Amino acid sequence: MNLTNINIISFNVPYPANYGGVIDVFYKIKHLHKNGIKVHLHCFDYGRGKQTELEKYCETVHYYKRQTGVFSFLSLTPYIVKSRVATDLKTNLLKNDFPILFEGLHTSFLLTDNAFKTRFKILRATNIEHDYYSYLAKAEQHFFKKIYFSIEAWKAKKYEPVVQQANLILVVSKTDDVYFKQQYPNIKTVFIPCFHSGEEIDIQRGKGDYVLYHGNLGVPENEAAALVICNEIFNTLNTPLIIAGLNPTKKLSSTINKYKNIQLVENPSESKMQELIAHAQINLLYTHQPTGLKLKLLHSLFKGRFCLANSTMLSGTTLTTLCEIADTNEAFKAKITTLFEQEIAIETVKMERKTALANYFNEENCLKLMDVIKK
Repeated sequence: MNLTNINIISFNVPYPANYGGVIDVFYKIKHLHKNGIKVHLHCFDYGRGKQTELEKYCETVHYYKRQTGVFSFLSLTPYIVKSRVATDLKTNLLKNDFPILFEGLHTSFLLTDNAFKTRFKILRATNIEHDYYSYLAKAEQHFFKKIYFSIEAWKAKKYEPVVQQANLILVVSKTDDVYFKQQYPNIKTVFIPCFHSGEEIDIQRGKGDYVLYHGNLGVPENEAAALVICNEIFNTLNTPLIIAGLNPTKKLSSTINKYKNIQLVENPSESKMQELIAHAQINLLYTHQPTGLKLKLLHSLFKGRFCLANSTMLSGTTLTTLCEIADTNEAFKAKITTLFEQEIAIETVKMERKTALANYFNEENCLKLMDVIKK
């Protein structure tokens, strides 16, 4: 196949690139454009609005309204899929015969449409969605949200076999690679990690004066992690901690206010977040969910000094040698106390990270993506 154009269907408007999935989409688009591929972007808008920045990298940009609400929930199709059904999308895709990249199971409703039977269809599996929603249900404290996540997990498991209508599945972690190859052996599955903002390993000299935990704080998984960090790790430490990210809940904000050594940076810009990662003494990487690939891990390894993670954060990666690892609260406290006083050996660490992160550089992964589509 002579790849010159591609349709990309994004579950959200991929700019600003300030949280998980949209970061992967935005930097993928940016690198495809850099390599001469004309991108025809189709994105679902539910609050971000039109973004002129996308026009720099896309040949065309189409926006579709996401159908949120009860009607989309009252279906056996997962809400994340049903709410992204758009007649105009089908019409626009049929105006060309370019390959179609479906970003996430969320955008996959046209996979089974006979009108696209002869088209080359690629599914970007950002998670094993039923596992992801099961973990969200466990982390959620609100009763009705817990029920919603549990139902969505059940629906996602029933719906998932539609991936067999794709010609190619792209996964973000080694764990997901094994899963999809075992479940759907007739569909080619390729491991291509998330695209991200880091273009080179760049570590600041000297020592930082705070520990950083960052993430989309409106997601139950990240809120739960942040609460553990506050109440069970930093509760007996005097070390300064910054918690930064989108949409922190009232519960998290009030918890942070109880501690003199903990500061909340709410809804930072992309550049502010990069600055916080780069200047921290320790990037703290903690999660209860072994799903997907955590982009915060890549950001921290490309731009941060010491990276301190639990084993769950590193699940499905080949990056365990690059992080200090702790799996109990006491181990985290001990590591934080020790690392906060050390100066990182920049040149040695840069060499180690450059070698271990060889499979995580954007340009190489863009070329790999183009090559696998052509073949």
